[in-house]
Amino acid sequence: MKKPGMAHKILVLAALLLVSGSFASAQSGHLNVVKPAIADRDLVIPVSEVTENAVFYPVDIGGKRIEVLAVKAPDGTIRTAFNTCQVCYGSGRGFYKQQGTVLVCQNCGNRFRMSQVEVRSGGCNPVPIFPANKTVTETTITISKEFLTEAKAIFARWRRG
Repeated sequence: MKKPGMAHKILVLAALLLVSGSFASAQSGHLNVVKPAIADRDLVIPVSEVTENAVFYPVDIGGKRIEVLAVKAPDGTIRTAFNTCQVCYGSGRGFYKQQGTVLVCQNCGNRFRMSQVEVRSGGCNPVPIFPANKTVTETTITISKEFLTEAKAIFARWRRG
């Protein structure tokens, strides 16, 4: 019996990567981008950084790390939320990672469309940051240190890994 050739091995590897979702992540190179952390100040997100791939912004507030995500929804609007799940936050693993075109809770596996970010409240989805809690201009989205400080409690057991 003839041994599989290199082309066959590459095809099998590509199929495995595609099924696991790794191929899409590697191909785009932009999924799950985590920006450098800032400490004890307002979070200012440049609108130019926000695309259909979620960008994660860590903020250290009084020694506690929290994280905000920003993404452009299919309708072109920019959405923001805390990167912690409204149901699973107490587990410490209730945070999201992007897989393809959805966010996936790392605790329960719930899949969440980008169009639902900042729209849905309650249930297993990212904690929304509504317009009343941020200042949006043509070039930036600013979330105040005071509002970020109020959110520390939902990150008490958070362990992003």
